[in-house]
Amino acid sequence: MTATLGLGTYRVRAVDTAARTACRSGATWIDTAPNYQHGQAHSELRRALMEYPNVRVSTKTGFHTGPQRREALAAGALTEAEAASGHCLRPAFVRWQTNRSLAQLGRADVVFVHNPEHHQPDRASVHATLRRAFRVLEEFADDGRIGGYGVATWSGFSGGAFTVAELLELAQQAAGSSLHHLTSIQLPVSLVMVDPIAAALAGLGPLAEAHSNGLATFASAPLHSGELPELMTPELVEFIRPVLTPAEAALLAVGSCPHLDVVLVSASTRAHWKLAASALSTPLAGDELRKVIDVLAAG
Repeated sequence: MTATLGLGTYRVRAVDTAARTACRSGATWIDTAPNYQHGQAHSELRRALMEYPNVRVSTKTGFHTGPQRREALAAGALTEAEAASGHCLRPAFVRWQTNRSLAQLGRADVVFVHNPEHHQPDRASVHATLRRAFRVLEEFADDGRIGGYGVATWSGFSGGAFTVAELLELAQQAAGSSLHHLTSIQLPVSLVMVDPIAAALAGLGPLAEAHSNGLATFASAPLHSGELPELMTPELVEFIRPVLTPAEAALLAVGSCPHLDVVLVSASTRAHWKLAASALSTPLAGDELRKVIDVLAAG
C-alpha cells in the first residue's frame, strides 16, 4: 500500500494558499510547527483548518522564534538560557507553547515533540526530557484538547538516541499505565536518508516497529529539502520508473516504502499536487524498491 500525501509547511512561503490547495487536492494531513514561516505558519493555517474540518493537523513543541521567546520569557515559561538556545522542552514551556499553538490553530490532532535529541549530552538526558514532555502532553490528551502526541526527529532514530520500543515505554511511564496517547512518529525518509526504507523492507527499523505497535508514521524531507532532484542521475530516474521527473521518481520511492502512512511534501500549487499524487498512484513493488536501494548502496 502506498503512503498518502500530506502538506509539510516547513519550506512553504504562502502557507494559507498552500493549505487551501492541499485541502482541495485531497490532502488528509497538514504538518506545521510554531517556528515555521518565521512563526507565522499557525496563524496563516487557521482559516483553512476551519474551512476543512476533516483535514487533520499536526504541530510541534520545542523550537521557538524571537517574538515567541519574548512572550514566553514574560510569562515565566522560559529562562534566559533557554531563550538563547532557541529550543526548549522543559514542561513549563511545552505547556505554554502547546496552549499557544491551540489558540492559534484552533485544534491539533497530534503534537510532536520536536527534535528531542537537540543539544542533549546523552541518551539518558534525551529520555528524561521526553518523559517530562510526554507527561504534559498526556494532560492535554486526557482533557481532550489534543488527539495525541508523537516524536518528530531528524537524527534520534539514526543516531541511537531512542527506539520505538523506548518511546512506548516512556509514554507508559508518563501516563502511568499502558493507556497512553503516543500515536505517531515523524522522521526523514528519502533516497539520501535511505536507511529507514532499507530497514522497513526487511521488516525492521522504526517504521516497521511503529506500524506493528499501531503508531502512525510520517516521512519528512522526502526530497531532502529540495536538493534530491538535482542529485539524481537520468539513469537512476529511468531505473525507478521511466517517464517520471527526478522529483516524481524520488517521491515514488519514498511513498512505496512499507509501513509508511504519510509523506509530507511542500507542494504549493495544484499542478505540483497533481504530479505528486500521480507519481504515488502506482507504488513500486517490494522487490522493485529493494533493487533501487541495492543500486544506491552499490554507489
